[in-house]
Amino acid sequence: MPGLAEELMRARLRALRESGPRPAIGGLGLAALGVLAFSFTFPATMLALDGLDPYLIGVGRAGLATLLAALALLAVRAAPPRRAQLPGLAVAGLGVVFGFPVLSTLALHRGASASHGAVVIGLLPAATAVLAVFRAGERPPRAFWLASGAGAVCVTAFAVIRGAGTFTGADLLLIGALLAGAIGYAEGGRLAREMPGWRVISWALVLTGPISVPLTLWLLSSSHPHWTARAITGFLYVSGVSMFLGFFAWYAGLGRAGIARASQVQLAQPLLTLVWAALLLGEPLDPLTALAAAAVLGCVAQTQRTRASTRRS
Repeated sequence: MPGLAEELMRARLRALRESGPRPAIGGLGLAALGVLAFSFTFPATMLALDGLDPYLIGVGRAGLATLLAALALLAVRAAPPRRAQLPGLAVAGLGVVFGFPVLSTLALHRGASASHGAVVIGLLPAATAVLAVFRAGERPPRAFWLASGAGAVCVTAFAVIRGAGTFTGADLLLIGALLAGAIGYAEGGRLAREMPGWRVISWALVLTGPISVPLTLWLLSSSHPHWTARAITGFLYVSGVSMFLGFFAWYAGLGRAGIARASQVQLAQPLLTLVWAALLLGEPLDPLTALAAAAVLGCVAQTQRTRASTRRS
């Protein structure tokens, strides 16, 4: 019996060593850190627009983040991604490296406030969940689609009312940013099951670097940037945090907790952005914006509840 007990103890110790250290923070906690980082993106973009061209902000954040990503990968001598992972990294890069940053920056430049953008982008968790559904081949119940459709109606009504009866160019850009972000989140979250989350965003940046870095250098020389303190602060934030460090936690959270489950945490992002926009930019929080944000929050929360009940059944 003592020999058996010792053998069982050795087997247990071997299993613990092979499994590696347990993570200090869970998937949902990591996703929450990512959401906190992303919630400052629109206010920081507004700061960067105080002196910088919108294309320089949208593309330049990726150019600077690419250099950080390359240094990080070199520091750990990271093995290159497998050939089968390259298409997914390219799709994630198109979504979160180019699509969302450029389109959302142009929307803010064309007159959308950070608060307005936060309401429209509030559908991002639902859009991400929809794409995750198709990637996973699941069949959600009718309630999921009804809640998603209701959220889309809320955003559409808010945009039309704000646009005096029609969509503005800024609204169309925000919707494009929403779709691009959802694609990048879903694909990056899927890849984060196969490699660490920080490597997903790093390789996505490096693979798109041959486009973003030369474009950044050209825009720096041709757009005549005016580097005010606000512009520098905003640009460094969207480059170093929104485009790089925030994805360390976000993709890791999606990979560990699951894309659909972790997207529940992002429900707080629009509300956080409304608070930061009021505190940092002095944007008024009018009743219509608050009502629209609450309506979108409720609709997206319902989509997540229906998905959760489907997974349990």
